Amino acid sequence: MTKEEIFSHIDHTLLRADCTEKEIDALCAEAVKYNTASVCIPACHIAHVRAKFPSLNICTVIGFPLGYSTTAAKCFETEDAVKNGANEIDMVINLCLVKDGRFDAVENEIAAVKRSCGGKLLKVIVETCYLTEEEKIMLCGCVTRAGADYIKTSTGFGTAGAKIEDIRLFKQHIGGNVRMKAAGGVRTRDDMEMFLAEGCERIGTSSAVKLLAKED
Repeated sequence: MTKEEIFSHIDHTLLRADCTEKEIDALCAEAVKYNTASVCIPACHIAHVRAKFPSLNICTVIGFPLGYSTTAAKCFETEDAVKNGANEIDMVINLCLVKDGRFDAVENEIAAVKRSCGGKLLKVIVETCYLTEEEKIMLCGCVTRAGADYIKTSTGFGTAGAKIEDIRLFKQHIGGNVRMKAAGGVRTRDDMEMFLAEGCERIGTSSAVKLLAKED
């Protein structure tokens, strides 16, 4: 797999709590240079990036990283992000609801956020490190029925990141219109190629450019 093919699936990511505008600008310049699928950035930087990089595909995170803000808050965050120029939304599910077995409420929340996207792409972060296999399977159904575009493994802020076993499990249980994103701990070329070969359409990582640019 060429580095260009890998870049086309990368959400070039910077979500540190203290990331500066200068760092975000550098990230975006790299994304333009290497033609990554998107940049994934905090919502507070969206308007600036949209003005400075008008053609860039901008992804942001909602309810991040813990997911337990209310549905109304997530919907407001989403609408505001889209208004400011976001093209893609990565939302974190409410794990409290999952652990209470309230999968109907989880599904309803995903559907509400999808409506708030105004036609933009929605990826749903299920944070696999906190889930049982049964919960992962149930959430594949929630994501599918709610009309989301992607199921995403992790925030990168949990106790573990993407695992290939979870991608294989997702493949068995998501609907035909749902794609997969691996994120969290994807730090080597071998990791990226492994997840792409297994069927992931996107990979969220801050490491791709640093690693693959060396091949120039």
